[in-house]
Amino acid sequence: TLLGESNMMAYLAMMAPRLVELRRALKATGSIYLHCDPTASHYLKLLLDSIFGPDNFRNEIVWKCTSAHANNKTYGNVHQIIFFYTKSGAFTFNTQYVPYDEDYVKTYYRYKDADGRLFTSGDLVGHRGVNPEYEWRGITRPWRYPPERLNQLDAEGRIFWTSNNFPRFKRFLDDMPGLPAQSIWTDIQPVVSWSKEGLGFPTQKPVALLERILQASSNTGDTVLDPFCGCGTTVSAAEKLKRNWIGIDITHLAITLVKARLRDAFGEGAVPQVIGEPVSLPDAEALASSNPYQFQWWALGLVGARPVEQKKGADRGIDGRLYFHDEAGGKTKEVILSVKAGHTGRAHLHELRGVLDREEAQIGVLITMQEPTAPMRQEAASAGFYDSPGWGTKHPRLQILTVADLLGGKGIDYPSRFGNVTFKRAPRAAKEQGIAQELPLDAAMNEELD
Repeated sequence: TLLGESNMMAYLAMMAPRLVELRRALKATGSIYLHCDPTASHYLKLLLDSIFGPDNFRNEIVWKCTSAHANNKTYGNVHQIIFFYTKSGAFTFNTQYVPYDEDYVKTYYRYKDADGRLFTSGDLVGHRGVNPEYEWRGITRPWRYPPERLNQLDAEGRIFWTSNNFPRFKRFLDDMPGLPAQSIWTDIQPVVSWSKEGLGFPTQKPVALLERILQASSNTGDTVLDPFCGCGTTVSAAEKLKRNWIGIDITHLAITLVKARLRDAFGEGAVPQVIGEPVSLPDAEALASSNPYQFQWWALGLVGARPVEQKKGADRGIDGRLYFHDEAGGKTKEVILSVKAGHTGRAHLHELRGVLDREEAQIGVLITMQEPTAPMRQEAASAGFYDSPGWGTKHPRLQILTVADLLGGKGIDYPSRFGNVTFKRAPRAAKEQGIAQELPLDAAMNEELD
């Protein structure tokens, strides 16, 4: 996003202490990658130079993250920047490779073996004064290999005899790892609305982008930190690659998405320990007092609901929605939710019932901090039941859940055999991966990051 001068200064003032702290947490062999757009990159590079030192700048990576489009009197802005810095010169780096492009393959791998394998030819002749000179198959040259190795290569079909009967080495395309990744990345597509991995999070990054970074700058068992983890692409990639990881975000909506993503991709055992979430009624009361909207998002996350996107104060009686299916091939059904941290009474249930009818939803739920009164229970009971056509089961149309209920594991009574479809499910990991080792809290906070 474009930032004005005053906003940019505020942004840099916010980033500076965070980057200082991230440098402190890094191991000597550690690396940091900072992603930004070109409106801020030149400011951030100066900041990174001052904190990590110009000598520890490694790359400015240009990621082409959108297709070409027409701009008025400017060139199309189709890229973003990823800065790569290290804490010292003793950093971990594993070269990553990208596939050769078609033109390169057509130009250089123009020969085909008897079994259909494409290959290019390379020199077997070395340098005079460096490689030993001798006669092999009637040809005297300074050969790169001793005669027994040349005989072995020929027996294995790894020597290409040219039209003038001169030997050259067969370098097969399928033996090559590819082209070493350079500082311009055009082969990783962004997450768009129709992407299989898209979760509906506005700044979601593709898993392939984070996998390349993690594979390049860490090894199995290393510890990865994403201090702005959003919907959890980094931690999901780290889990898949068997890295230990720590993810941080300030919104309970993001933490809900991360937990759901890991559960969908890797199973229930991958759901992480979350530090900072309410685990008791006093914790919930403290959160509600300090930040009512975060409390609302946290409470909705406990039942798998999504907050309603809205301007503050314009909720029309709906704080969250949950969607479900209860018949094969049937339409999507809806649970609407209202979250109240303060005093609640019968009027709140009456209002929710009106919203339920207006929205033509199947079930309405009031989440409240207080125990419901008898009149509230009567109002809820008077709404009757939702009859599931798929399962022939009955479910109260109006339900009351207290925060104590939620912390005790109680959830919404709705037909859930086909599953909660509120959030787009993350694709299941192709193979069951080992769960990253869990770090005790004190160790995690003091762990030097790889």
